[in-house]
Amino acid sequence: MTPTTPALRRTVRRLLAAPLFTLVALITLAVGIGANTAMFSVVYGVLLKPLPFPEPERLVGVWHHAPGMNIGLLNQGPATYLTYREEGRVFEDIGLWDNGSVSITGRGEPEKVRALMVTDGTLPVVGVQPHIGRRFTRADDTPPSHETVMLTFAYWQRTFGGNPSALGQTLMIEGRPREIIGVLSQDFRFLLSDPAVVLPMRFNRAEVFVGNFSYQGVARLKPGVTIEQANRDQARMIPLVIEKFPLPPGFTRKMFEEIRVSPCVRPLADDVIGDVGRVLWLLLGTVGLVLLIACANVANLFLVRAEGRQRELAIRAALGASWTRLARELLSESLALGLAGGALGAGLAWAALCALVALAPDGLPRLQDITIDGTVLAFTLGLSVLAGLVFGLIPVLRFARPRLSTALKEGGRGSSDGRERHRTRSVLVVSEIAFALVLLVGSGLMMRTFQALRQVNPGFVQPEDVLTMRVSIPDALVSDATQVASMHKAIADRLGQIPGVVSVGVGSSITMDGNGSNDPIFVEDFPGPEGRMPPIRRFKRLGGGYLEALGNHLIAGRAITWDDALTRRPVVMVSETLAREYWKRPAAAIGRRIKETPKSPWREIVGVVADERDDGVAHPATAIVYWPVLIADHWGEGLWVQRSMAYAIRSPRMGSPTFLKEVQQAVWAVNPNLPVANVRSLADIRAVSMAQTSFALIMLGLAAGVALLLGVVGIYGVIAYIASQRTREVGIRVALGAQPGDVRRLFVRHGLVLTGIGLVIGLGAAAAVTRVMASLLFGVNAIDPVTYAAVTGGLGAIALLASYLPARRAAKVDPVIVLRADA
Repeated sequence: MTPTTPALRRTVRRLLAAPLFTLVALITLAVGIGANTAMFSVVYGVLLKPLPFPEPERLVGVWHHAPGMNIGLLNQGPATYLTYREEGRVFEDIGLWDNGSVSITGRGEPEKVRALMVTDGTLPVVGVQPHIGRRFTRADDTPPSHETVMLTFAYWQRTFGGNPSALGQTLMIEGRPREIIGVLSQDFRFLLSDPAVVLPMRFNRAEVFVGNFSYQGVARLKPGVTIEQANRDQARMIPLVIEKFPLPPGFTRKMFEEIRVSPCVRPLADDVIGDVGRVLWLLLGTVGLVLLIACANVANLFLVRAEGRQRELAIRAALGASWTRLARELLSESLALGLAGGALGAGLAWAALCALVALAPDGLPRLQDITIDGTVLAFTLGLSVLAGLVFGLIPVLRFARPRLSTALKEGGRGSSDGRERHRTRSVLVVSEIAFALVLLVGSGLMMRTFQALRQVNPGFVQPEDVLTMRVSIPDALVSDATQVASMHKAIADRLGQIPGVVSVGVGSSITMDGNGSNDPIFVEDFPGPEGRMPPIRRFKRLGGGYLEALGNHLIAGRAITWDDALTRRPVVMVSETLAREYWKRPAAAIGRRIKETPKSPWREIVGVVADERDDGVAHPATAIVYWPVLIADHWGEGLWVQRSMAYAIRSPRMGSPTFLKEVQQAVWAVNPNLPVANVRSLADIRAVSMAQTSFALIMLGLAAGVALLLGVVGIYGVIAYIASQRTREVGIRVALGAQPGDVRRLFVRHGLVLTGIGLVIGLGAAAAVTRVMASLLFGVNAIDPVTYAAVTGGLGAIALLASYLPARRAAKVDPVIVLRADA
């Protein structure tokens, strides 16, 4: 038996001797520690845990800045990639990658699956090894070599039953046969991608030009190379790009110099995490406040318990017990409770993580890395010990040096507590009220933000009645551009014949689906300085019915029709934002002309469309140019067609169980080899754009609710305890003629004073803290008077009720019984 065993047994016996106290303290601590453990596991898994690649600290994302075009982050292109790979001095290797989707046919029903497109160096850069077979070589990535594909483990299992004989077989992708050369391992993960197949990009060097910036770059630094050195080397190579590769038709060297492309090499983790870090750190700080409130509550419980033991502690001190022994005894109880609360909190955190992952916004990275592992458990242990020390030291400092005469006097029957006895508890309650107000204000601001986002006109109406999907027509299936446009029209016509369908719209992207492209436009009325690159605009390609299906409307002119596309009329539409930018009035844009390159023909603006919030409801309306799906002389090509089109189908039958099947059959009636992909409602797309706000709102709301509950319990407990300790005083007051209302006012006044001080401190703290979350707000200021007033009034009213209930009970005391007991 170790020497600590008897001490531990005594501590456990003392805690079990007060089961209600122990249970309340345990639950309070478990909630606070569990919330912090769950939130830390998310922060650690997403933000702090190293990427699951060999030597992840040497992996970097390779980007550019382009201040001349107001582009914060500019992607890579084939020209920059080839230049950096051939001329670079700091990279072991560099690769390009991009997400997409491909059609697979010949194995039952046609299907559209997610695809990862890579150059031959991409997988080796991140250290990915195949489960069976081999990776891509430079020959695989260079046309006109034989086309190949790698499968992910899950797709191999689903399609080939995990049979190794899949190697060497042919898979029909986009209408062309590709040889299966490898299967990736079961734990394969590549940044934010979740593909079914991996394809080589196969750039034709003879066709590469400078202006294409459509891919993301990843590189591995040589040992000992820093980010700063990599940026300097990239800056050296940027001018070489224009020397090695041609410019697009009609563009000049001066135009690209005006873009002012500069280097941006950064840790690869930044590409994975994106901007979600600010939300997660904010939420971790939020649940940290919940733990502080929980500790304050438990400290109050310990103060009450320690006050009840003053007589015992004083006698033990008089019999020779040292201050350190008494302090150790009190701290052993608080630490034991902290550790027990931490253990229970870890269990709650495990359950909470399931809910957190389910509530997490689409696109939250590294969900698979969020676990309760050794690091998280070490955090929980440290937090438990710290919490035990925090709420345990307060009674230790207050009562571990008892004065015998005072303790015997104050511990006597019927004694009344003095002001000094309540000061520490009052300070703790004030802190709880202040912390709770900060959390409630933050939650209120997020609620106002959510309401403001829902009031924004996104460029569509009644999204719950609109089904969206994507259909792609590969070149191998239909090579003629005009036939591709005609097939899209035939599909739209067939969909329009489904019972209950109100309208069908076709466009290269649906509002907020993330599929828009961006390119410069030249405006006839505003030629700009000679040789300068014009502003970048969002491009969308349309068939017919797009505006009707989404519920958007024309501000001026007319809409693009299928006839415009099939007869190749040189017409476009523009968004209201773009029209006002150039011509002030939308109607003034009608009849004006724009073009996509200096050598392209002019296209007449025939319509102005009400704005679409294409980047999400929290972002300004995007300036958009709408082109027909089929265009003559587009970017130097004789005839250009958009092969992958999104369909918007408006129907009150959206929720019908057979509706999707009817939609699929309508598409396959036109061509049985066309898969239907990305099927979701327009309401789902809108929800994704608000997902981060919704997540923050739910988490802040839960934290604020717990904080409010603990704060109210704290003030109720203090007033109730004060009332119980002043029973003799109340009895005398009543005996001398005091009315019940006078007694109630006595205790309610004390509760309101504590609440008022807490509210004042909390308002100041909230004004400072909420500035941190200003970037998450929309349509509301961080110092929003409505939110502050509503939260302050609501919290004050609840605190008043929490003070009134024990005050009412105290006012019912019978003075005869009290004075007789004191005799």
